[in-house]
Order: sequence, then C-alpha cells, then structure tokens
Amino acid sequence: MTPLSDEQQSAVHALVTARRIEAVPVDDRRAAAFIGQARDRLEELGRMRNPAIKFGVAYDAAHDVGEALLAAYGYRTRSGAGQHEALGRFLKAVLVTPPGDRAANQFDRLRRARNRDHYGAQPVGVADTARAERAAADLLAAALDLGVPS
Repeated sequence: MTPLSDEQQSAVHALVTARRIEAVPVDDRRAAAFIGQARDRLEELGRMRNPAIKFGVAYDAAHDVGEALLAAYGYRTRSGAGQHEALGRFLKAVLVTPPGDRAANQFDRLRRARNRDHYGAQPVGVADTARAERAAADLLAAALDLGVPS
C-alpha cells in the first residue's frame, strides 16, 4: 500500500477523533474480497438496462472500493447511522489525485441520490447512473493504483 502523506494522515486522524471511523488491524483478505466484489458488480453493469438498478449496483461497487481502502489501511466505519457518509469522508481524505479525487468527491453526491431513491421515492435517472458507473470505475482504478490487495 502506498503510505499516506502527512496531510492524508491528518485528515484520517480527524475522522478517528470525530469517532466516524476506528483503527483496526490491516486486513488484506477483506480488502481483496471487497475489490473482487467491486469488479464483479462493475462487470454486471453491462448486462443491465434499468437505470435505477444499474445505479444501485454501481453505488454498491463504489462502496465496496471504499470498504477495501478502509481495510487495506487498517480502519473501519463505526457502527450506527452515518457509515456511508463516513466512508465518503475517508475516500476524500485518502484519494487526493485524479481521477480518484474527483470520484471520491462524487461519492457523497451519489450517496445522497441513493438516499433520495431509497427513502424518498425519487428515482435516479440515466445521468445519475452514468456518473455512478464512472465514479465506481475511477475509485477502483485509484484503489488499485494505491496497491490495495486484489
């Protein structure tokens, strides 16, 4: 794994201090399993037609990449509400170069769109789905560039 810079470590430490994430032993098997899930989900997208379903699968792939990064660096989100938001903050802290930084910034928008779809009955559209697919693929590429086990 590419070591975190001082700035990245500071941002991650702030998440720990705020009790959004917690330190755990590095778990390369867990990281690799999440990378595998993300790849599988991204491969399935080409077979799907319904934008809302594709969005959900792409979002899940992006989330899997976040979980892989957490495991690879020795963190996990804390139990309870706000886990997806905390994961998004971790992505922003760790992915600081293109295209990963843009995809990390996009994750929170995707999370809010997912919440509107799941809890507010406001379906996502084709443009949201395309953004989710691009973000998930870019997150995966960025994680692999950092050396996340696969």
